Amino acid sequence: MEFSQRLQFAMQKRNLRQTDLVRLAQEKGVTLGKSRLSQYCAGKTQPRREVLELLASLLQVNRLWLMGEDVPMEARGGEASGERQFRKSAKLDHVLYDVRGPVVEEAARMEEEGMKILKLNIGNPAPFGFEAPEEVVLDMRHQLRACEGYSDSKGLFSARKAIMQYAQLKNIPGVSVSDIYTGNGVSELINLCMQALLDTGDEILIPAPDYPLWTATATLAGGRVVHYICDESADWYPDLDDIRRKITPRTKALVIINPNNPTGALYPKELLEEIVEIAREHQLILFSDEIYDRLVMDGKEHISIASLAPDLFCVTFSGLSKSHMAAGFRIGWMILSGNLATARDYIEGLNMLSNMRLCSNVPAQSVVQTALGGYQSVNNYIIPGGRIYEQRACICNALSEIPGISFVRPTAAFYLFPKIDIKKFHIHSDEQFALDFLKEKKVLIVHGGGFNWPQPDHFRIVYLPRKEVLEDAADKLGDFLSHYRQ
Repeated sequence: MEFSQRLQFAMQKRNLRQTDLVRLAQEKGVTLGKSRLSQYCAGKTQPRREVLELLASLLQVNRLWLMGEDVPMEARGGEASGERQFRKSAKLDHVLYDVRGPVVEEAARMEEEGMKILKLNIGNPAPFGFEAPEEVVLDMRHQLRACEGYSDSKGLFSARKAIMQYAQLKNIPGVSVSDIYTGNGVSELINLCMQALLDTGDEILIPAPDYPLWTATATLAGGRVVHYICDESADWYPDLDDIRRKITPRTKALVIINPNNPTGALYPKELLEEIVEIAREHQLILFSDEIYDRLVMDGKEHISIASLAPDLFCVTFSGLSKSHMAAGFRIGWMILSGNLATARDYIEGLNMLSNMRLCSNVPAQSVVQTALGGYQSVNNYIIPGGRIYEQRACICNALSEIPGISFVRPTAAFYLFPKIDIKKFHIHSDEQFALDFLKEKKVLIVHGGGFNWPQPDHFRIVYLPRKEVLEDAADKLGDFLSHYRQ
């Protein structure tokens, strides 16, 4: 039996109707939408993991059985037998990270059965033949013995000095070594910043679509995320009027992701200046995620928004994961700049949390100076003839041949965020679309909802694989869509 059949079977066995499940969920303090439950029962969509666990608990069945596994239906032990259950914190109830979510879990299950999955879901360069510069690797090997102890909680002086000099090249004003923190990738620092800033009910403006870690960490910190729209018809630039409409007295900060993940958009100076004016008018912190700032094509130039806002408190994030193809090294940084006097107490909180985690990965810190000061091999990838440049052209050309698919050509990073004609394909769930494509064609993508996009009409493709692999993936998508209807 499939999930929908097992769900209905369990409901019949427990003599429960859909309204009963909605009521039981409410008694547990969880909202379970009746329309969504109807879709589950009809087999039109499948629930997220946390909803699946809730349904299994309400129906007193084994979660794996409900998922379709060949295991006994009855839950072992559990609440029915009085055995104590350990559940995840309620703080995680509204935290989503579908870049590694339910569709990825299904891909992992398929791999365990021996199937080969083409993973176009994560910007992880190494599996696709991109290597860290040899000089960087050799330097890390040479310094490894000197990296056995903790560093200063903010990072090695040599690393932070190199980052300070990089900030000077980006025209970020007034940055000293003490204004720089290294982290285990930018992800750790984003989480640290949200935990230090947000109290329950504080609001923060984050783009839609976004890199979902921003929304997840802000939510986990107790904040209320307010998504402002990036406008596809305007090259995926932030909708300034939408930002203005959504600012309230509780808004503390404004996040931009530039270059953008998942759209590949690069924001021009004029737009950044207008965003600065909005932040200035409402006295907001500016958080700028610039991890792709060295992966800009077509002769365009990346501008750090902090360089345009010397009077505002700004936090700028970057690292080596993408530009130096060293995602596994886990080395990122954040730069505090501008009006630090307005954020003294917040900075004290950042220092406290930074100290609590002791320090970031010291061997990775040891190569920052070499990476930023040496030859920038990434430049070879982003010019005509370079892999990223040519693979972008390949996937754009291939997708343009598929009826019902449209897109804005990306300028930076290595992502494409195509739009699906949902009327043509009768699509009501982008997650189900991604799951069905995975099951039929063994290609893994991330649905637009995974990036907090409100409509079921987008998905993200990573164009790191070589051209022949991308062409094959596009052929599979075209064949899939030639008959697919939800």
